[in-house]
Amino acid sequence: MTASATATREAVERYIHALNGHDRDEIAACVTPGFFNEHTSAAGVSVRGRDAYRERLASFLAGFSELRYEVEDMLIDGDRAAVPYRMSARYGGAPVSIRGMFRFRVSGGLIDHRVDYWDGAEFERQVEASDPGPHRTS
Repeated sequence: MTASATATREAVERYIHALNGHDRDEIAACVTPGFFNEHTSAAGVSVRGRDAYRERLASFLAGFSELRYEVEDMLIDGDRAAVPYRMSARYGGAPVSIRGMFRFRVSGGLIDHRVDYWDGAEFERQVEASDPGPHRTS
């Protein structure tokens, strides 16, 4: 493995470990000042900049209790990585488990760009399926 690939793997592993630790300062410390957090799902919201990302992490982490990313594989190519994952959490009390994939670009040992691919419709289905409200029919 090249030095660039090793640095990329270390940066990605540190970032995912920080996400699983639920500490927004630690998570934000893993990204560059110009970090771009890009979401492809209609339910996701992209954000630019470490400070804006750190600010938004508070509501994300509060909304997704017991958040955990389980890495299924990690493909590294120089300063880029592709990481299929299974994300599990509780959202509004509902258990959710969504498969997705992160695509990363690393610069100077920090995450510079993250693209998150996940199925927003499946997320909605799982949240609605555990809602016992009066609007549900059997």
